[in-house]
Amino acid sequence: MTTPLTESSPVGLHRVLAPPGVLPQAADRLDTRRELWPDEVRIRVERLNLDAASFRQLERTHDGDGDRVRAAVLDIIAARGKMQNPETGSGGMLVGTVEEVGEESPLGLQVGDRVCTLVSLTLTPLVVEDDLRRWDGRSEQVPADGYAVLFGRSIAAVVPDDLPADLSLAVLDVCGAPALTARVVAGYVDRHAATGRPGPVVTVVGGAGKSGSLSLAAARRAGARTTIGVVPHGAEADLLTAAGVADAVTVADARDPVALAAADALAGGPADVTVVCVDVPGCEGGAVLATADGGTVIFFSMATSFSGAALGAEGLAADVTMLIGNGYVPGHAEVALALVREHAGVRSLFERRLDRL
Repeated sequence: MTTPLTESSPVGLHRVLAPPGVLPQAADRLDTRRELWPDEVRIRVERLNLDAASFRQLERTHDGDGDRVRAAVLDIIAARGKMQNPETGSGGMLVGTVEEVGEESPLGLQVGDRVCTLVSLTLTPLVVEDDLRRWDGRSEQVPADGYAVLFGRSIAAVVPDDLPADLSLAVLDVCGAPALTARVVAGYVDRHAATGRPGPVVTVVGGAGKSGSLSLAAARRAGARTTIGVVPHGAEADLLTAAGVADAVTVADARDPVALAAADALAGGPADVTVVCVDVPGCEGGAVLATADGGTVIFFSMATSFSGAALGAEGLAADVTMLIGNGYVPGHAEVALALVREHAGVRSLFERRLDRL
């Protein structure tokens, strides 16, 4: 007979197996038992969405061999009781259907609700029961069967009826980026208006990607005077130009600080707000250099070196505020979904990306 599970922590401390005293995200291993504590919710998993930095690292490590990538993901989940790439520290999110709700759960979910989790897989107890046999290991979206557990302080959004599930999952995976971008840009709009200055210039590095295109749309909606999208090559420049979400599109290697700053300046910079949405390391210096004194850099990439960003800004004597996008802003899911509904160009970028997966 199973011992009743009665004591729990809303942040999931009761699920941490090792080491003791850490939060689930920092844990080496989580308890994945099916039985729920009273404030938990269990979800029948339909699809995982690996974050871009994690997937690219796995792809590079295993030379693009899908079978080896799949085996690596299975090994991580089995060993840790969650999906947390040990190299990048990142995970992703999932979509599934609520199959059981604890009697004290505060999440407002009901059995049968189809939901996207808005908390990272790096802290979500997860069990895969189908060996990921429907996944070829070559895309970020992973068909799966198994279960996951949400804590009392977790977040999930019911999948909207008017958007395909894979599109909703892709949007909600990065929904923190546009919401924080909008908040920061709105602050500059207010400050500029108070002194009679025009609205802010906003540069998004990686503007044709998921979080990048949403951030450009959010910046424009929040009152940016000029939005600049930085992309790595001409093909992405063409896509972003066609999407119509950036006032200017420029091509630059974000890892080359001088080239990035020069391209940004030619496009209308320096920026009051620079948003970094690329999944490669080494973009910190260029982002700082492309930002005006008194500006803000928002890092929305798990490939960011935060020590590199801080020391780089110090070395450049750059008077900039640097923010870590933590993926959560109140109302972030609604903001991102509304932007996709409003902007056909943004939706087309997402759908084109999904077609390649």
